[in-house]
Amino acid sequence: MEQAELENDTVGRKNAIPQNMLGRLYIRIMSLSKHRHAMKALAAVSFVESSVFPIPPDAMMIPMVLAKPRNAFWIATVCTVASVLGGLLGYFIGYGLWETVGKPLVEMYGYDENISEFTIRYNDWGAWIVFTAGITPFPYKVITIASGLTRLDLTIFICASILSRGLRFFVVAALLYRFGEPIRTFIEGNLGKFALLFVLSLFAGFVLIKWLM
Repeated sequence: MEQAELENDTVGRKNAIPQNMLGRLYIRIMSLSKHRHAMKALAAVSFVESSVFPIPPDAMMIPMVLAKPRNAFWIATVCTVASVLGGLLGYFIGYGLWETVGKPLVEMYGYDENISEFTIRYNDWGAWIVFTAGITPFPYKVITIASGLTRLDLTIFICASILSRGLRFFVVAALLYRFGEPIRTFIEGNLGKFALLFVLSLFAGFVLIKWLM
């Protein structure tokens, strides 16, 4: 899953960070999973990934859970809390530091061409957008900044972030806890697709309920 998200952040985007640089950074982040202060490093990576950093915390989380399955859900909790707090940083970058920090970051990740059109009706679907970005390979950092830029209701942003980030990290932790190393390839290659399918199904269910009522 982390490789899919890494590619989604970069492939085919003219302003994206060079792939060789990302590859070296990705390997470096994975190596931190064996550090004696791995949990603190995981919290730091989860925090900065939500607003500025290109490598998802899964790069550390997966080997950490495999090494210590008993800590799987504590690791997921650290990822969730730090990621949501980092999302708040992204929100306030978009809210008050768009021109100086937010815009250059969005340009760096190659989403500057569509940001104006993207934000026109953002608040109409803000909760769904944040929730979807939180569990799928779409760059969550772009959404946190866009949420601040468009002044999305902060309570909605926080609730959607907690639900989506928690769902993503706890599902990964649960799968690794239950199945161990054999499930790793499946998670890295397919969980993002299943997460997107889940969101679409959930959205369709709410639409159906609203139509029936």
